[in-house]
Amino acid sequence: MEKRALINKIKYSKALYNMYYHIGSFAVKCLGLFISQKKNLIVFSSFGGRKYDDSPRCIYEEMLMDSRYKDYDLVWALGKPEDFEIEGARKVKCDTIEYYRTLMQAAVWVTNSTMERGLSFKPNSIFNVNTWHGTPIKLMGSDISKGNTSFCSKGRKNHTDIMHAQGQYDIDIFSKVFGVPRKNFRIIGLPRNDELVNCNTDENRKRIRAKLQIPESKKIILYAPTFREYDKDSGSNCILMPPIDLNKWEKELGCDYVLLMRAHYEVVKVMQFEDNGFVKNMSNYPNLNELMIVSDMLISDYSSIFFDYSVQDKPMLCFAYDYEKYSSLRGLYFDIRTKLQGNCITEEDLINKIKFLDKDKAVEVTRKFRNEYIEASGSASKQTLDIIWEYLNEKFYFLTIFLLIIAISLTSCSTFDLEYNNF
Repeated sequence: MEKRALINKIKYSKALYNMYYHIGSFAVKCLGLFISQKKNLIVFSSFGGRKYDDSPRCIYEEMLMDSRYKDYDLVWALGKPEDFEIEGARKVKCDTIEYYRTLMQAAVWVTNSTMERGLSFKPNSIFNVNTWHGTPIKLMGSDISKGNTSFCSKGRKNHTDIMHAQGQYDIDIFSKVFGVPRKNFRIIGLPRNDELVNCNTDENRKRIRAKLQIPESKKIILYAPTFREYDKDSGSNCILMPPIDLNKWEKELGCDYVLLMRAHYEVVKVMQFEDNGFVKNMSNYPNLNELMIVSDMLISDYSSIFFDYSVQDKPMLCFAYDYEKYSSLRGLYFDIRTKLQGNCITEEDLINKIKFLDKDKAVEVTRKFRNEYIEASGSASKQTLDIIWEYLNEKFYFLTIFLLIIAISLTSCSTFDLEYNNF
């Protein structure tokens, strides 16, 4: 059985998942009994090892430039290590004995999802920094209805020590659905969005344009729909077929625009279209931030990308063509259609909105959205490094004090024995 199909079978079956959870957790905990921790080892992971991307990448690259971490052993956990060239880091393959051994040796985990692969084995001595990978619109964790079998792991104990937040909205949701104490959150924004704030320059946009071979005369649309986990094929793979005709889009918009398609990783394999002068498949492009920086507007539906994109003050259009079905089957925290420019239900609605867009009005809507949900952005990577450094040094300080107390106690006992014997 293909690995992806097996993972889906376990993920969507409560009985199989419970068996995997208890047996796997016990096995890794037993492994940990024979492994000593290394105080200078930090392990990174992004999207469960699928990518070298997102906030963990930004933290890692900031760490490479920070002299405080020059002697640290930095490791990236990847599903296919051979596919990635990462400067300054060792690589370890996920789901191997070496992977779990490395996790147990580490002083710090940095991830945007989970390191434990659906298990529970983290010792208290490991500092787990979880940036997560977005601010939610759709229901998550314990908020998902019991009838939705897509997330059998919901309700498991969370071992996050520090979790990032863009604002109070994040904390209200994540503290409830993930079981992370409110005191463990830091409202510092997402490290991945530092680039959107600090690198959104004309020079950078021109560089990315040239890299993607997009003419200066064309405006750029980024279309990034989320997946629908309730629509699956026989292999439990998600299916997404937006009701759009790309030939029609090219006819109506091709003179002025280029369309960048960015599909969710769950459905990228079923998206079948060829790149041409109008549309480009960016689903596997390694740096989403570059796509957001170079684009002139965003189209999405229920994706957290709206929150990230909003820090750039660019138009955002909501194409919620299946709102009633999605809100009923998946569940949403709020009606995204009321927060953004337009209420595009049909392909014609969307095309007309693009063609006759009032940019100033659209940007004002974006700013209003950002001000409602985003309280911090621009320096999250540096602040994360400060948090990790403080932990490492505090831990070392208390360990030193502990060892000093033991040494003094042993010395005192020896002195007492000598005095007693002389007496």
